[in-house]
Amino acid sequence: MTGSILIADDHPLFRQALRLAVGRALPAVRIVEAGTLAAAASAAAGAEDLRLILLDLKMPGAVGYSGIALLHAECPTVPILVVSSAEGAAAADEARAFGAIGFLHKGSDLDAIEAAIAGALGGAPSRRAAMAVGEAGDAGVDAIRETVAGLTPTQLKVLLAVLDGQLNKQIAHNLGISEATVKAHMTAIMRKLDVRNRTQAALVARSLGLDLSH
Repeated sequence: MTGSILIADDHPLFRQALRLAVGRALPAVRIVEAGTLAAAASAAAGAEDLRLILLDLKMPGAVGYSGIALLHAECPTVPILVVSSAEGAAAADEARAFGAIGFLHKGSDLDAIEAAIAGALGGAPSRRAAMAVGEAGDAGVDAIRETVAGLTPTQLKVLLAVLDGQLNKQIAHNLGISEATVKAHMTAIMRKLDVRNRTQAALVARSLGLDLSH
């Protein structure tokens, strides 16, 4: 297989380990690395031949599962395999709810990582993620997760900035857009989440774990 694979992790040594696993599984692909969520989103948006994203949940610019939601919005057809130190089946379940195809713990050996990469490229969820998907969930919460996962990349960036306590002026400056555009995005976010103000929008996002540390 040709094309490229994005490795998004803020630890250089672990990126090196993932490069090794990718090289063993797919020696012909080009590897792109990113150490922050912003860099990962930029790389994902600019890579026309992207085949897979390997993503750490906890990296600069990411809160909770926001990295999955943002990268899924940037590249909805590209599978995302989360490689994280988060524990418990619930983390895998949440990761898939926001758009990841699978979840692998950072303590896994290279053979397991290589197998998960091959499975993700083949469209198969990882064993751990598949187990989590089988668990019962709340239909209402799942519907809201899908709505959040369906926000555009800019809308997600605006929502994350609101979670961070930023005002419209700050958001506009950081994203390089006008305040009027920020307000328009916020209006669209509130409509999609069926809330009346930005405080309620932030509460919905928090209830889904977007601002939790993992």
